Amino acid sequence: MKTLVAQLTDLHIREPGRLAYGRLDTAPYLRAAVQAIHKLPQRPHAVVLTGDLTDFGRAAEYAHLAEMLAPLSMPLYLLPGNHDERAQLRRSFAHHAYLGDSEFVQYSVGLGDHGLRLLTLDTVEPGAPHGRLCAKRLHWLQDQLALHRGEPVLIAMHHPPFETLIGHMDRIGLLEGAEALAEILAAHPNVERVICGHLHRTIYSRFGGTVASTAPSPAHQVCLDLAPDAASAWILEPPGFHLHAWSGPGRMLTHVATVGAFDGPHPFHDGGMLID
Repeated sequence: MKTLVAQLTDLHIREPGRLAYGRLDTAPYLRAAVQAIHKLPQRPHAVVLTGDLTDFGRAAEYAHLAEMLAPLSMPLYLLPGNHDERAQLRRSFAHHAYLGDSEFVQYSVGLGDHGLRLLTLDTVEPGAPHGRLCAKRLHWLQDQLALHRGEPVLIAMHHPPFETLIGHMDRIGLLEGAEALAEILAAHPNVERVICGHLHRTIYSRFGGTVASTAPSPAHQVCLDLAPDAASAWILEPPGFHLHAWSGPGRMLTHVATVGAFDGPHPFHDGGMLID
């Protein structure tokens, strides 16, 4: 018994033919990630996309995104990041009824057939690169956790609620609501994981009595430089995504899947013996 959830994040899709930052075509990277998800030996029950789906939140960008996500046959769950635009996201994905029409894109859905619950938090502060969780958003979470107290919960959000030591990203991180969120989570041990985007890297941290993580981008990564004054820069390290697997209370684990063409697979053994 297990529930598999693929996490894609920070796609930064532009209009066809447009380059991110004037030099990077992110579209082929997303197509490769979609293909990699399809090639997984075990099919994910859902794909959760944790924000920065597009670069500027434009209708043509979302149309391009929708075309590239179309081959995925499992349920898709979208949430906005600081590069997105809530209203346009809803218009472009109007058939995704879970996006709702309230002030924030926060929703609750079941994942798979074994009781895993997805709760999403909208950290977007319109017009700003940083994130926040106001009292209204946190009250919604408290109500949902009370309603689903007996269920395993996966929380998804864009801005991570912890410091990463990548200075320029922490300065545009979750600048309001992290402490309150930690207090809420600490009172709910059924929260199995908090999955985030924004950082374009795999990072893990203890947070609120559970584990919080960020995932890599299927395109470009943020440079790993922990100097407080490090430059804001990206690098074409190997792209990837996360595959989260839940197999029972307290048993949520995460695999980092690298996207690309690699030599292999090759056997370790021949005739039952380690190859010498």
